[in-house]
Amino acid sequence: MARYQIVIAYDGSDFQGSQRQTRRGCQGGRTVQGELEQALRSLGWQGRSVLLAGRTDRGVHASGQVAAFDLDWRHGLTALQCALNALLPPDMAVRQVQEAPADFHPRFGAIARRYRYRLFCAATRDPLRERYAWRVWPAVADLRPLASLWPGTHDFAAFGRPPHPGGSTRRTVYHAAWEQQDDEWTFDIEADAFLYRMVRRLVYLQVAVGQGRLSQQALATALEKAAPLLAGLAPPQGLTLVAVRYP
Repeated sequence: MARYQIVIAYDGSDFQGSQRQTRRGCQGGRTVQGELEQALRSLGWQGRSVLLAGRTDRGVHASGQVAAFDLDWRHGLTALQCALNALLPPDMAVRQVQEAPADFHPRFGAIARRYRYRLFCAATRDPLRERYAWRVWPAVADLRPLASLWPGTHDFAAFGRPPHPGGSTRRTVYHAAWEQQDDEWTFDIEADAFLYRMVRRLVYLQVAVGQGRLSQQALATALEKAAPLLAGLAPPQGLTLVAVRYP
């Protein structure tokens, strides 16, 4: 029996989220965890629950989600990757497999997570791009200067809520940047951890600044004393969990 660490990619469009729904009264639906556990059971896995690095909401994608599980497997890492990919649905894939220490936990062992958000500015619908990006109109002004607000340790209470009631809202952002190519904008951000829906909230508010509906100073003030801001979230389909970093 060994503990395995895997990196998963998935198109979140048809998932109810990454975590299997276990709360009483929740309606069932496809989840990343549920599909992975079903595939593992076909390989003889008898565990109760795989471990995930983090939760992604309904419609959010991943190219670097990390999971861990214990399995009695005697055929090598490449064979395990191939076996899982043969059993998983087309909108999921295992990108990497490695053995991990017996006490490895993909969530609690992580030191940073990186997300990417994509949007484009267009007056007319674009059904193909809108599956993986947010169509924004009116167009935004230059968003790149706004990225300098976020690096450092701040209280992000105005930009999300903690995973557990009463939890800390202080987070350390290591890197944030906006990049533009033609009518598309990409926001990359890496932090030690994120509040619930924090990235989508940050993107929504920066777009509001870019459209002239909010001032940059209002964002800076909210970092200092959690001042009220416009309500709203960027839609989920533009967001991807890109990587989880470990020591």
